[in-house]
Amino acid sequence: MGTPELREAMAGFYQRWYGVELDPKTEIQPLIGSKEGILHVTLAFVNPGDQVLVPNPGYPTYTSLSKLLGAEVVNYDLREDNGWQPDFEALEQMDLSRVKLMWTNYPNMPTGANAQMQTYERLVRFAREKGIVVVNDNPYSFILNEHPISLLQVPGAKDCCIEFNSMSKSHNMPGWRVGLCATNATFISWILKVKSNIDSGTFRGLQLAAAEAYRNAPEWHEQANRAVYAARRRHAEEIMRVLGCTCDPAQVGMFLWGKIPDKYKNAEELTERVLHEARVFITPGFIFGSNGERYIRISLCAKEEKIEQALERIKKAI
Repeated sequence: MGTPELREAMAGFYQRWYGVELDPKTEIQPLIGSKEGILHVTLAFVNPGDQVLVPNPGYPTYTSLSKLLGAEVVNYDLREDNGWQPDFEALEQMDLSRVKLMWTNYPNMPTGANAQMQTYERLVRFAREKGIVVVNDNPYSFILNEHPISLLQVPGAKDCCIEFNSMSKSHNMPGWRVGLCATNATFISWILKVKSNIDSGTFRGLQLAAAEAYRNAPEWHEQANRAVYAARRRHAEEIMRVLGCTCDPAQVGMFLWGKIPDKYKNAEELTERVLHEARVFITPGFIFGSNGERYIRISLCAKEEKIEQALERIKKAI
């Protein structure tokens, strides 16, 4: 269940940053990273043969874990001309009778599309009307984003929605494996029933350290996250420009998503050229789904000097 100190710190974090009130005893479940939470939630809510809505493009683990557990993946489209937001008119036309879960991820990975309150409000209505549990994966809201929001800010969201958050991204703690799941007490009890049969929780020292980190002042997030990622982003944007790719300057998060020039057959043709001629690896967008075939993704996880080195190699080779 996690230590009381960690649960209380997590509740305080949601209250302070999102204005969301959570009962630390019953409405928060600490996780060994939010990736683990994808497994536990799928096991708790989905039986083999049930359907799961997964965004295209989207985080591959939503698809792979669903398939491993015997669920049928049903993709819904995210498109650039719709701001990479769900097309609710198209969703309404689908047969949703076997759908148990819908995965969403805002701010979005890989596209960088920011969270929108109108999308969150529509998702809550959609979940209620269709009897579907919407799970929002929300680890990127503090990276290059001045106004973090949460799906749980929508009135009634806790009744039908679940949200993940991850300290890997929000607090620069990758490898510590500390995340959280927030929802209503009943859903938490089901998730905990699964989790308690799979692992034995997080080392107490990590939990106490995480609780302290959750109390960071706003200045820390500005200096340790936004300023650092902004410097890296400038070099990544220059790489996009050199490659002839276009990208939306309003995107947020720890990646940069860009559309490739028409002269390339697909993203892989460009990324293979960059790999072999400049010795720089850039992720082709097709690995996130068919709607990513003409896009590439640059990670901002490397240090500024390394991204700058990649830029110089590409300038010389391409």
